[in-house]
Amino acid sequence: METAEHIRALDEEGRLLATAARKAGTDAEVPTCPEWRVRDLVRHTGAVHRWATAFVAEGHPSPRPLPDGPDLAGEALLTWFEDGHRRLVDTLRAAPADLDCWSFLPAPSPLAFWARRQAHETAVHRADAESAPGGALGEPGEPGEPGERTVDFAVDGIDELLLGFHARSRSRVRTETPRVLRVRATDTNAVWTVRLSSEPPAAERVDAAAAGDADCEISGPAPRLYLSLWNRLPLPAVTGDTALAELWRETSGVG
Repeated sequence: METAEHIRALDEEGRLLATAARKAGTDAEVPTCPEWRVRDLVRHTGAVHRWATAFVAEGHPSPRPLPDGPDLAGEALLTWFEDGHRRLVDTLRAAPADLDCWSFLPAPSPLAFWARRQAHETAVHRADAESAPGGALGEPGEPGEPGERTVDFAVDGIDELLLGFHARSRSRVRTETPRVLRVRATDTNAVWTVRLSSEPPAAERVDAAAAGDADCEISGPAPRLYLSLWNRLPLPAVTGDTALAELWRETSGVG
């Protein structure tokens, strides 16, 4: 996906998050984040938006701590969130292509990184807001599907998670002996081979026809896989050694 597409997705996802939060109310519990209420979700996402905006707007060359959100609730908190979301979208759209600032996952450029990361950050937390009772049009506790409702966006998010986040040394998805986990999107030809060992997972995107043997396969439509791999929905379908799927559920959380 291009940077402009990620920014459009970020714009849409932030609006949808605010809508879901208003419908649920900021005191509502968030089933996909059991320790949070909607106010905690909105504060966190709004703080992340302001944190990201500062890197892009000010060109910070090194990490900075994530700020705390304000002690607000209700409409005042939602207005604060919307203001920060709008500032992030506008800042990304105005940023130069040769932006130079800190980032933490491989990307063609810092601008491409921040647009992509914030689009997916917001999409996953929009799903959290929609999981709150009254937050979505569907069944309570069932978040909507991600980003602009497209398969391409979901595939891009799975790429970021498997090839980006879990390639880092902090990934806890490890096995004592080498194993192979396959992730297959059934609504497109995207397949990922994830080699598990005592080292960080080594994932690669492969052609569906050329995928080799695997000890376990997780499969389903890309939008559901996306949220499932972020532990927001149950895994759609699992074949082979289900212990590897359970390992993913227990250890793949990204902090």
